[in-house]
Amino acid sequence: MITGTTKLIAHLGYPTESFKAPLIYNPYFQKNGIDAVVVPMGCRPEDYPAFLKLLFRLSNIHGALITMPHKISTMALLDETSTNAKVAGSCNAVRLGSDGRLIGDMFDGEGFVRGVLRKGKKVDGAHALIAGAGGVGSAIAASLAQAGVEHLAIFDANETTATALQDRLKKYYPQLEVTVGSADPAGFDIVVNATPLGMRRGDPLPIDIDRISASTFVGEVVLTKEITPFLEAVRARGCAFQVGTDMLFEQIPAYLEFFAFPTTTADNLRAIAKLG
Repeated sequence: MITGTTKLIAHLGYPTESFKAPLIYNPYFQKNGIDAVVVPMGCRPEDYPAFLKLLFRLSNIHGALITMPHKISTMALLDETSTNAKVAGSCNAVRLGSDGRLIGDMFDGEGFVRGVLRKGKKVDGAHALIAGAGGVGSAIAASLAQAGVEHLAIFDANETTATALQDRLKKYYPQLEVTVGSADPAGFDIVVNATPLGMRRGDPLPIDIDRISASTFVGEVVLTKEITPFLEAVRARGCAFQVGTDMLFEQIPAYLEFFAFPTTTADNLRAIAKLG
């Protein structure tokens, strides 16, 4: 039930047809008696800068979830951003500070790291390889750096993109060893596919499977299929792994904390979500 006291969380992106967040958050709010609602709002890029500012003039606005194509452009519209958002170069959550300032954060990588830790893999002091330095890869790199990895290797087909991420990481984590250019997974504790490879039938594997050790923890970000060909291959080698949807569900408790709502677990959210 939406009333005059309901806290409004906008889910901003374009187009909205594929939005899943309302099907996870709203059942959680309803079950736990939280007077809040997530509402998809389709906003075209040309209208977005003006709309975001006006949205937060509403008296019942509590925050916003930001998705494509607005994650990068949001950064220039905020008064304060987290280190994770600065390293990622993008933002997927905005809330209103008590002084009226717009505060932004990025939780894609937080969801990934929380999932890894919950599966018992040590991140502090680890050596990690990320294939893909786009939005999701940059967010994962930011959160791995925050969690204390010792060495972060970045590979992207566009070396300029990878080097830009390296520069941002070195600015905020000067003690972190960051290398760019190789996708060889040999010797790494954690290997992440943050590329789109695996979304389409017939895609090549993103990393040379024969070079991955059975002791390596492997992460995937592709959401279209739970066990992608990449995960199927590393599972056959004996690797522990994390599916793409884990990153989605594990980041929602972090969002809830950011918005000052009672938090929960990823397992609980999976159980009550209405994804169909």
